[in-house]
Amino acid sequence: MNAMRSECATLNWCILPQSHASKVSLSMSEQFLSEPALDVPIVFVDLETTGGSTSEHRITEVGVVEVGAAGVSRWSSLVDPQQPIPSFIQQLTGITNAMVHGAPTFDEIAPALLERLNGKLFVAHNASFDRGFLRGEFRRVGLAFDPDVLCTVRLSRALFPAEKRHGLDALVERHALVPSDRHRALADADLIWQFWQRLHGLVPLDVLRAQIERTTRRYRLAGDITEDLLDTAPAGCGVYAFYGEEDLPLYVGRSVRVRQRLRSHLTGERRSSKDIRLAQQVRRVEWRATGGELGAMLAEAQWIATLRPGHNRVPRVTKSDPVDAPWPFQGPVVFEEREEASQARAFHVVDRWRYVGHAPSLAQAAELYASSVAGPFELSTYRILQSHLARGLRVMALSVSSNTPASSLV
Repeated sequence: MNAMRSECATLNWCILPQSHASKVSLSMSEQFLSEPALDVPIVFVDLETTGGSTSEHRITEVGVVEVGAAGVSRWSSLVDPQQPIPSFIQQLTGITNAMVHGAPTFDEIAPALLERLNGKLFVAHNASFDRGFLRGEFRRVGLAFDPDVLCTVRLSRALFPAEKRHGLDALVERHALVPSDRHRALADADLIWQFWQRLHGLVPLDVLRAQIERTTRRYRLAGDITEDLLDTAPAGCGVYAFYGEEDLPLYVGRSVRVRQRLRSHLTGERRSSKDIRLAQQVRRVEWRATGGELGAMLAEAQWIATLRPGHNRVPRVTKSDPVDAPWPFQGPVVFEEREEASQARAFHVVDRWRYVGHAPSLAQAAELYASSVAGPFELSTYRILQSHLARGLRVMALSVSSNTPASSLV
């Protein structure tokens, strides 16, 4: 790395604007919280970038204030974005093209930066911005970055709901923070650290801890579950299942936006103790796109009946419920659904009160049925389909003698 470094052992603040990188280690002389809300390592992070798009723009500066058992340390580095810095960004941050010329590229600082951030609570203002840029940059060099994240904008809103403004400038004014600079990475990271310290004198500790827990987003997931894996989940309708240790089924759910629902379960803000307990147990997740809401209802009920997951309520069975029922059609039937967003077609196959699945065309639906194995009577399918047939669900007979399904409605 061709960056210049500086060590300051006892200074409370040190930033070297002419250097490409600076590292500041503080002694225990810096004021510490007598009873911190969290007893975990924390990094307060800020970035400067060439713009707001993680796909088009790049990082120009990283600033980190690290707080842990060993004390407080500050580290920053200019980064060569390998693209021009727009003039308005140069005016805002004071970081010019000349300043980043010869600075390390992100791939040069990535291993050391990841080691500094890894395993610590990531705290930032508008944290999705900073996390998104770092995650994208780390991904480009082949490294995974999925820390637990606390956004101080969200935390400020939760703690001070009567206030309208929660930007960093508003926090400086409201809480008498002392900026050494603005729109420079290390200076802004230090303001977030100052805000964190102020909260410990303004808010009762139990309230602060509760709001921190609620607003922390858990991205470090157990088992084989990663952010990249969740990105492959269906954006539209479908069902999903969570599994715990030894592949024990925990929970089955359905959603019109499966990917979003999975994020809310596993990486979203914790809204109940049930959410917390479930997320802590999950080790594996699987899903299935269903092409529509009715298909999701049928698939969800089928999975619950088959897997018997511990966090789902088992459907009640009464003496009046049938253990079998006559099939009102001459053979298998299909009904069509369309995804609202994509308008993709899904043809769902049902035979003798057993949900077979769905396919994107009638011909493929016939192939799906032909390759299926006959199963037992499904009370859940009976209940759901009877209800929808009574409300006018239109079904078609599925031809089983050829790949051309019958077109007549039944």
